[in-house]
Amino acid sequence: MESEEKKIADAAAIYGYSREDLSTMEQARDAMRANEDRIAEIRAWAHNAGIKKIGIAHCAGLAKEATLVQELLSSEFDTLLAGCKVGRIKLDDLLNDGSQTLACNPIGQVKMLEKWGSQLNIVVGLCLGHDMIFNSHSHVPTTTLIVKDRKFKHNPMQALAQKQEL
Repeated sequence: MESEEKKIADAAAIYGYSREDLSTMEQARDAMRANEDRIAEIRAWAHNAGIKKIGIAHCAGLAKEATLVQELLSSEFDTLLAGCKVGRIKLDDLLNDGSQTLACNPIGQVKMLEKWGSQLNIVVGLCLGHDMIFNSHSHVPTTTLIVKDRKFKHNPMQALAQKQEL
């Protein structure tokens, strides 16, 4: 009878998944619980993965929600908030547009959480594009809890529901 280890190695080779990918999928499967919310699933996944430190990258406009996420997780994990204006870079310094407003800094958020030792990052409402930059630069597993949607109060499924009603 074929060993479980060989089956996993064969599946990884056939479908292109690394052992780390398969481990992440296994932990996700084990974290899924009927009638549980996303935060409960993240908590379970983090425990299954042996995570101790969770970074929370957030938009300045969702600082209150990010703080609530931190409060919900901090009894079981070390947590750190990384706001989007970290580093206080002027938008003009990045885009040469004459603006004196502070730029969002997704790479700065990643670097801050990386330096702190985050083992899992949670995205809370980063702008479109900034979330992509954050995810592409993060070297640890990253999940999105809240996606920014200005029209529908961070519920993009509402746009789909409206289209379906037409």
